[in-house]
Amino acid sequence: MIGHVKEILMYIDMVKSLVKRDLRGKYKGSILGFLWTFINPLCQIIVYIIVFSVIVRTNLDKFYVYVITGMIPWFFFDVSLRQGAGCVRYQGDMVKKIYFPREVLPLACVTSNFVNMLFCFIIVFAVLIVSGVGISIKALFFLPMIMIVEYVLALGFALIVSAITVFFKDLEHIVTVFLMAWIYLTPILYSMDTMPAKIVWIFKVNPMAHVIEAYHSVLYWKTMPTGKGFLYSTVFAFLILMIGECIFAKLNDNFAEEL
Repeated sequence: MIGHVKEILMYIDMVKSLVKRDLRGKYKGSILGFLWTFINPLCQIIVYIIVFSVIVRTNLDKFYVYVITGMIPWFFFDVSLRQGAGCVRYQGDMVKKIYFPREVLPLACVTSNFVNMLFCFIIVFAVLIVSGVGISIKALFFLPMIMIVEYVLALGFALIVSAITVFFKDLEHIVTVFLMAWIYLTPILYSMDTMPAKIVWIFKVNPMAHVIEAYHSVLYWKTMPTGKGFLYSTVFAFLILMIGECIFAKLNDNFAEEL
């Protein structure tokens, strides 16, 4: 296991190359180019804000800030799984012709989307300052830790879905449908306190719920993440990463034949 991790690290330049290729090619040929990195999430966020602040009313102060500080991290997780599901399958020629640790593909996919999220945090900080909510430097020290936990969580799931999709192609579409439901089990558009006591356990077993709550704590409430929830998500993230690597390694040998 450790030896395999060292081998993946030997191909870190390949990961960097794939990430650069993805970032450069994503909006190549479009008029607005890299600006779509900000426009796409902003348009979706505006729709959610209109629906949940006008049609479905909420008591949260400056609700748009609450949504933005949770939605930007969610977009990273969402896109990482959507693209991750097909990242091995759509690189079939590379997998069949070149030797490299296949984990490089989901690793590059998740890393590329993580970089996109970092760029989108320019919007988050701008909104925090302009809205008057402000930034707590003390609370902000916890932000890198939250990002790392989310990155590990996304990578773990990406390893699982990318490996299985090679053999079960419908999983790519199932993941998309599942994520459409998952967002509503995550406190992005509401506060966990508003959930009925009888069903709150459903939300608490969702690791992304605690990750998003941690983002809200640091950015919206300007406090450090507290409680057992974030600890649970941290343990879950590293556990799912190990499970994901085991599943990926188990199926890896048959990728070339199946593709």
